[in-house]
Amino acid sequence: MLNKLPIFRALKQDRWIKPFLKRYRVTLFWAILLGILTYVCGAGLMFCAGFLISKSATMPENILLIYVPIVLTRAFGIARPTVRYFERLVSHNWVFKMTSKLRQKLYDSLEQDAVIFNSKYQLGDILGLLSDDISHIQNLYLRSIFPMMVAWGLYAIIVIALGILSPLMGIWMLIVFGLMIFAIPIWTIIVNGARQAYEKNLQDKLYTDLTDDVMGVTDWVLSGRGQEYLSLHKTNAQKLREVRQKMNKFGRIRDFLFQMLFLLIILSLIIWGWQKFGGAKTPATNWIAAFVLAVFPMVDAFAQLPVAAQETDIYKDSLDRLNDLPIPKKEKTHEINISAPYEIDLKNVHYTYPKTQQAVLNGISLNIKPKEKIAILGKSGAGKSTLASLLRGDFIPQVGSITLNGIEVSEFGDSISDYFSVINQTPYLFNTTIANNLRLGNEEATDTELWQVLRRVGLDKMVDNLPDGLDTEVDEAGLRFSGGERHRLALARILLKDTPIVLLDEPTVGLDPITEQAVIDTFMKELKGKTLIWITHHLQGIDKMDQVIFIENGKIEMQGSPQELWQISSRYRQLKKADQGI
Repeated sequence: MLNKLPIFRALKQDRWIKPFLKRYRVTLFWAILLGILTYVCGAGLMFCAGFLISKSATMPENILLIYVPIVLTRAFGIARPTVRYFERLVSHNWVFKMTSKLRQKLYDSLEQDAVIFNSKYQLGDILGLLSDDISHIQNLYLRSIFPMMVAWGLYAIIVIALGILSPLMGIWMLIVFGLMIFAIPIWTIIVNGARQAYEKNLQDKLYTDLTDDVMGVTDWVLSGRGQEYLSLHKTNAQKLREVRQKMNKFGRIRDFLFQMLFLLIILSLIIWGWQKFGGAKTPATNWIAAFVLAVFPMVDAFAQLPVAAQETDIYKDSLDRLNDLPIPKKEKTHEINISAPYEIDLKNVHYTYPKTQQAVLNGISLNIKPKEKIAILGKSGAGKSTLASLLRGDFIPQVGSITLNGIEVSEFGDSISDYFSVINQTPYLFNTTIANNLRLGNEEATDTELWQVLRRVGLDKMVDNLPDGLDTEVDEAGLRFSGGERHRLALARILLKDTPIVLLDEPTVGLDPITEQAVIDTFMKELKGKTLIWITHHLQGIDKMDQVIFIENGKIEMQGSPQELWQISSRYRQLKKADQGI
């Protein structure tokens, strides 16, 4: 029966969550044990207190007759919050360790396809994976799996303890508590779980329809269909309201049945206690009070199970999304050490996007010599950015090879950053201080070195005039700075990193001509002596390059120095004049 439930099917096929159950099984064991002991201490406290109060009401002949219950009441009273505290420490420590590793695994999985991720997944899926899904998995443990295991442990203790005193009572508790622990939660999943999934679909549809309709509300009104628009929205809203009413009604019925089972347990204990201890020297009421009061704190462990079970459809969606991701590759990497001079060689490189099967590059061959400055030009979609990704090792060509000093760039892994630095179209600055942003290039850089690179990129006076200097917060994404200033700060990071090869991926897009020229001049001056690969879509500053190539239809159509192309290519001359506005 359990295997047919969606959440159990998802867990059965899971390859993301179950490994952490094995990895942290010792901590999980202690968390569950402490959770069980918390309720046992609570039940023991109420048991002893109930017996003590009832016994004291009968006016015992000697205080020693109630001394043991007094001591046990104090002991359980101290033990309960103490055990509860350690249980919270252990369980949350276990969950945080598990989720931290899960996040790492998630990021490693996303990193494998980071460059083309947007072409494979919708933005909503990405946001869901990075935020809600991890939280849902955490709640799956804290609100479902962990309470369920604790409840099962208590269930076993109750049945065994009462079964020792009375086998028939043990069997009866096995049945009644079984209804509370298994039957009601499963019933909740089957009935309200399906309704919750339907509610989620309706709500998502309402959000989508409302967004689309509001964006085009003018068209609805002008076409005379305004009333139709309102009716459509009212119909969906009514459906959502009805399913929520059904869920609430079911919840009330379920809670009523749960309370009735609890009442049945209380009545059963009263009848059993009277029959079991009625003839003893100690009045039966003492034991009845003890057993009945002991049940109250233990039932709290079971009361949360139906609500937690109802939410498992949400957890199932998160599990399904995670399991749709590729498993991070565990590649054995070996350290690669190469020394200057650094030469890049492309031989017959072909690349086709896996999803669209669109051929982007068709037989690119190119040699980039040490300290050479090369410009790669072409119209949008020509394959320039794809070539940049191939040069960094983010993509692997289906045919051909790209090597750095004879070694495939894809083999370098993360160590490629020791040789390549990149400045993109929109350099990203993190919401922290200028100093912290610059030290991304070199964590060990001193303040003196930071001021030196700022002076080299022409930002030292600007930063010095800021209220907090290097400790000034840059704001989210560096929005307090202009586009040119962000590019210069990115260049400062590159200078601190001091890699031999720098890739400029259209870094001046969106800048005005004056700022663009100033940024280009700074790049050329400060990156002198390094291999420079400049991807661009127009020819401003192109005369400073050693070699220029034009990519069109996935192939190199023109190649040579700026001076050579000016002399031999009429097309280059036309492009150069058009770029200059002549």
